[in-house]
Amino acid sequence: MSTKEAERITELLKSAKTIAVVGLTDSPFRPSYGVSQYMQSQGYRIIPVNPMITESLGEKAYASLLDVPEKIDIVNIFRRSEFVPEIVEQAIQLKVPAIWMQEGVIHQAAAEKARQAGIFVVMNKCILKEHAKRL
Repeated sequence: MSTKEAERITELLKSAKTIAVVGLTDSPFRPSYGVSQYMQSQGYRIIPVNPMITESLGEKAYASLLDVPEKIDIVNIFRRSEFVPEIVEQAIQLKVPAIWMQEGVIHQAAAEKARQAGIFVVMNKCILKEHAKRL
């Protein structure tokens, strides 16, 4: 990771308030839950995006990013890589400033498309680990 990218990640984590977590479940045994619970404990507002649940971590869940009625600072993706392009399309529509793909979530073409739309993209990194390391 370049120093510039590292600095942008630190800035993002300092300035962001609201994280929409695509693929967040209501199961405490899933990584998405533990990571989101940590971020929530650090003061971020977590918005679950998952059509299979009604709520998680005390927050109402939405079926898609397009259903979220408030401004999103980061879209955090906990879905398999093949689902990334559709999520990126929605994030572009919403003009979300940052997309974060968790460890193991990699989609170069979608990341490039997001970057061309002016979105800061972090790929294949854990937001919890990056936050704990920096802040």
